[in-house]
Amino acid sequence: MNSRSAASLAPRLIATAALGVTIALGATGCTFMTPQNTVDIKNISDGVDVSSTGGPVVVRNALIVADEDGSAGNLVAVLVNDSEESATLTIDVDGKQQEVRVPAGEHVSLGADEDPLLFENLDVKPGATVEVLFRSGDDEAEPTQVPVLDGTLPYLKDLVPSPKPSVEPATPTPTGTPAS
Repeated sequence: MNSRSAASLAPRLIATAALGVTIALGATGCTFMTPQNTVDIKNISDGVDVSSTGGPVVVRNALIVADEDGSAGNLVAVLVNDSEESATLTIDVDGKQQEVRVPAGEHVSLGADEDPLLFENLDVKPGATVEVLFRSGDDEAEPTQVPVLDGTLPYLKDLVPSPKPSVEPATPTPTGTPAS
């Protein structure tokens, strides 16, 4: 016969179960009181977001992919118009302006679905930022510092502006017979 009775095993089983529950609650309870940072969302892309364009168009993930010397750069961004009317976004980089029409309730993806916008005669090396003003309406719009990147990252390689072919001066070629 077993010398231990069921009455003496019960307290040990209860103590073991209580210890197991305490360890489980202690190990999982850490996140119960940790505040979750869901109010302050951080942009984890290469570019910047611009919500204050003075109108209905907002800009997402804007960046400029420049050539090696920083003299030319392609603006890459997603332009979103959630309004019920189409709108024009004017983009000003160092006094050089271009416009993009964004249909109502649509988006335009520069550098993906559409060609990026080429800005020439820049003087901004990759790794720096350039001030860009995005304006889509009559309200206040703030200039934004947009990062300038190069083609080091594989997914940006095809977005680097191509060098323009140098134009060689034409040399006249004689035609006909020489004059005597």
